[in-house]
Amino acid sequence: MKGSRNSNLRRVIVDFKKLNNNILDLLVEKYPDGYDEDDIITFRNAQNEIVECVEVKTDDTLYLVKVSKRLVAAMEDHDDESDNQESNEIEVPEDPEDPEDPEDIE
Repeated sequence: MKGSRNSNLRRVIVDFKKLNNNILDLLVEKYPDGYDEDDIITFRNAQNEIVECVEVKTDDTLYLVKVSKRLVAAMEDHDDESDNQESNEIEVPEDPEDPEDPEDIE
């Protein structure tokens, strides 16, 4: 029955070179610690070449993203960029009268 849920989804094979930020977000969200062998889908394309992909879904599309060393690096870089953006957005103002501040304790 698992295949019947995916039968109405548009299927798209995406190469590393054509990844956009939305697909990278999906990959990092689904595989926050990276993917392993169990996550890889292997098949033969029309040229009878073996293709290895990982799968991510949106409401209407099933993306098969081709696995490569560059994909791993792109996911790590994208995750780092996201972390940096989030940390830059949060600013904690310093309170000069804060008793927890070690410089204020005599």
